[in-house]
Amino acid sequence: MTKPDLAISRIMTVVAVALVDGDGRVLLQRRPEGKAMAGLWEFPGGKLEAGESPEAALVRELREELGIDVEAACLAPATFASEPLGDRHLLLLLYACRKWRGVPQALEASALKWVRPLEMHGLDMPPADRPLIGLIEALL
Repeated sequence: MTKPDLAISRIMTVVAVALVDGDGRVLLQRRPEGKAMAGLWEFPGGKLEAGESPEAALVRELREELGIDVEAACLAPATFASEPLGDRHLLLLLYACRKWRGVPQALEASALKWVRPLEMHGLDMPPADRPLIGLIEALL
């Protein structure tokens, strides 16, 4: 039996979404300058606030980051990733969504890009996002 990693002080839960358009492409956003991992492409989303469900957090984050409205019922749990992040541990919950209102805009990112899942392999992405690419390919 192994002992739990005592160096981790807390788990940071983050939600993200694979927005899928009618052509089977997924929306990625580029992290802006001045933020950790600036310039990397990632799935849109963000951290949960106190007392927030993952779905409510993702609905809020998509409104703040992309200016789109998503119903929680349109968010389908897809997969998750687990990644050490300094003295914290990142738990990334990824949802898939094919229905939203509005046109995504880069409100907090430096750029947006619609890509086929296969194209993601050639992009610089955060370590927690990379293992999700194959699962996204299988889902779409």
